[in-house]
Amino acid sequence: MGQDGRTGATMGKKYWIGDVRSGSHDGENVELKGWVHRTRGSNKIRFLVVRDSTGIVQCVAKRDLVGDECFEALKNALIESSVVIRGVVETTEREHGYELQVTEAEIIGPVNPDRPFPITESAMEEADGGETEFLLDNRHLYLRTSRMTTMLKIRSSVFGAIHSYFRDRDFIEYQAPNFVAGAVEGGSTLFEVPYFGKKAYLTQSWQLYAEAAMPALERLYTMAPSFRAEKSRTRRHLTEFWHAEMEIAWASNDDVMQHGEGVVRNIARNLLEERSEELESLGRDISLVERYADSEYPRMRYDEAVEILQGKGVEIEWGQDLDYSKEKVLTADFEVPHFLTHYPRVAKPFYHRPDPDDSKYVLCHDLLAPEGYGEIIGGGERTWSEDEILERIDEEGTPRDPYEFYIDIRRYGGVPHGGFGLGVDRVCTWLAGADHIREAIPFPRDSRRVTP
Repeated sequence: MGQDGRTGATMGKKYWIGDVRSGSHDGENVELKGWVHRTRGSNKIRFLVVRDSTGIVQCVAKRDLVGDECFEALKNALIESSVVIRGVVETTEREHGYELQVTEAEIIGPVNPDRPFPITESAMEEADGGETEFLLDNRHLYLRTSRMTTMLKIRSSVFGAIHSYFRDRDFIEYQAPNFVAGAVEGGSTLFEVPYFGKKAYLTQSWQLYAEAAMPALERLYTMAPSFRAEKSRTRRHLTEFWHAEMEIAWASNDDVMQHGEGVVRNIARNLLEERSEELESLGRDISLVERYADSEYPRMRYDEAVEILQGKGVEIEWGQDLDYSKEKVLTADFEVPHFLTHYPRVAKPFYHRPDPDDSKYVLCHDLLAPEGYGEIIGGGERTWSEDEILERIDEEGTPRDPYEFYIDIRRYGGVPHGGFGLGVDRVCTWLAGADHIREAIPFPRDSRRVTP
């Protein structure tokens, strides 16, 4: 064995710690590959808690069994050293039911004692389930903590549920450019970038380019990052976020809402099937997630929402959009997500279709999540005729040139259609019961942070 504790033996098959803890290898010789999570002991026996992506397990190393050289290597292995541990799985009355009696071990990637792993228990206690600047500065290492690992698994299941919902309904996945010439949500939130002597912007949404493909594919969706230069520092805003968007031909605002409700309920069901244990480990009330998976989502018009807010003493005038502070008040009494429909025309961009029954309103919707999380979906029916789109663009004072391709879609066989955008990170945050959206994404980007 060398100075780093390696025996020189060839590595064999990796056994997952989750399988060992399940009892499927009781009494067997196994080889675990992972990282030191905790360690303690004496000069005769060491207790190493080793982790991999499936969980943690205690490994018991006795000097008289593994030999002095191996024992000393394990004794000196610091937290986050990578190791290969071989031994026999035995039942135990300790926390996880099974442990490993070590027969040999290798330290693969030792940690320098002059630079120990900085994410300590005290740092985690200081964060108390949230995130300090220290943890954000060390995000590349914080990802290894059990809480963050759990959030990433939940996030993966959310992405999978979105893909399965659309693919099971014959939607086609379609990609759009990230460099664009015009705004979707308003020029004040555009990131301007130099582009070979011209001005370009990072996309705020896939929507305009999805509408271009709508006459070809009819039912399409994407999962992609979007960018908003918002200086807001609320618990639900990022400057780079993941967007699940869909567009469908021959569809009304009601049709689009049905898909919005369907995909959110599918996400909740998928988490219950795949990640109930992870949700419970975060302290999430599973009964709430079950309610979101099983209930129908009510619909409320904008005017009714304004009346409710005014009745609660909130200062709001008809025609104002609802910011997060108002959504938080409005959703305080919600037990399930609610659709908020028919915003005033003056509050929404040109691509929202005016209501034929009352042109003061547009055929749009937001889906507001309960527990104070607010908007998770924004969508609606699009302005689909050439005359209407030109009228809407001109009334906003928006230049036509950057949107000529968008207007062309209406000139050549325009049809009723609609779509929505879902904030994937917001949905992860809400369903996991997290305090801040930064907890639901590996490397969060906001107005103050672009590293690591």
